[in-house]
Amino acid sequence: MASEHTHTIEETGHDDHAGMTKKKIWTVFFYLLGITALEFFIALVLIPRGFIGHGIGNFIYIALTLLKAYYIVAYFMHLKFEKYGFITTIVLSLIFVVYLIALILTEGAYLHVHMN
Repeated sequence: MASEHTHTIEETGHDDHAGMTKKKIWTVFFYLLGITALEFFIALVLIPRGFIGHGIGNFIYIALTLLKAYYIVAYFMHLKFEKYGFITTIVLSLIFVVYLIALILTEGAYLHVHMN
């Protein structure tokens, strides 16, 4: 009887993250490795040789970093397998934090210009 109980617990715990197999973990790892290699290629080859400008390079870095953050949070932190309400809470909090940072930077630039 005890073995039946532990078997159902294992099944229940395993079903929550059934999408995370070793193959999926390695797939996400190689996606992250590829994105990082692309970032290094941009930083060490494309920008120094003048193929793309610093502004475009920075925009691409930010986009690629956000993509890597998505993969890390979604798969390695298992957020992809969570309920919609929890995901919405996290995303809204992130939006407000980014907005707060933008306001702080804007206010700091204003004070820097007008106080000197």
